[in-house]
Amino acid sequence: MIKNFFYLLFVVALWSSCESGTKSINTSSREFAFEPVKGIRYEEVKRRFKNGLSFNAEGFMQKPSWIIEVAAEDTMMAWSPQKHRMQKFYLQYDHGNLYNFAAEFFKVKHISNDSLVFQRVQVDGKLVASDVRSDVNMTFYAQKYIKNKLKTTAKQLQKPTKADTNFIEKRSATVNLKSDTGFAATEPAQFIPKSKIVAIEKISTVDKVANRTESYDYMFPQYKITINRAYKDFAYQAAAIVDFQGGIHIQRVDGVLPEDAANKKKTVQAIADIYIRNLFNVLPGTTLGIPHNSQITLMILGKAIKRP
Repeated sequence: MIKNFFYLLFVVALWSSCESGTKSINTSSREFAFEPVKGIRYEEVKRRFKNGLSFNAEGFMQKPSWIIEVAAEDTMMAWSPQKHRMQKFYLQYDHGNLYNFAAEFFKVKHISNDSLVFQRVQVDGKLVASDVRSDVNMTFYAQKYIKNKLKTTAKQLQKPTKADTNFIEKRSATVNLKSDTGFAATEPAQFIPKSKIVAIEKISTVDKVANRTESYDYMFPQYKITINRAYKDFAYQAAAIVDFQGGIHIQRVDGVLPEDAANKKKTVQAIADIYIRNLFNVLPGTTLGIPHNSQITLMILGKAIKRP
């Protein structure tokens, strides 16, 4: 029995050592390894959907901006615009070609001294989402490759392509035919006051806690318009389309009963036609310099003259 006891201890110890060994970095079973490109600094030059475009139909634009460098097989450094320095992140190997760093999951598609190609993927639980959230490809070029071989700059390579321009031109031509359709403008509509009795405030929708990035500000633009000397006090929040010529078309008024919706929509449209159009220069939203219909949210406050 004593002999069997020591044999059991030996088996347990051997099993434990094997288990601890699996926790160390083992690249032999991987298709790609990061160690060979350690110390090379890469800049992101392209971020595209699978169709090769930087834009989708809703107007969301993929903007390349990352700067990364492999510090070790399990450590990735990335540039922090806020701290103005490279920060280290744990580079966790998941399975297949899937890695995680900086709170994002990436599928590695290519690694070389000159370039990297990652597919940004959305992971829910242990499953990779197959929707648009995983439809993002990121291409990085080494800084030396950009400078010495391509003889250009990352900023130049990051510019939208002719295919992007063609897509926006066609998309704009389609939505501009109807006053109730539009897509997000990377340069949102502008309201420029022509009178001192009005004020405009563009409300930021960026919320890092809720994972709302800077793109929310142009995807879902919100404006607060204050009109002094109005015919009466009022407060409305409405969804509207600003067309390619600067016209305002109220789509719906929020926070009203269904039976009042039609009348409230007419009221707010009248406010837009009488007050906003006459007291503001309204500039349409544009993408790549092309004006097009875009949807916005308007919060309109009217303040009547207080009479003694």
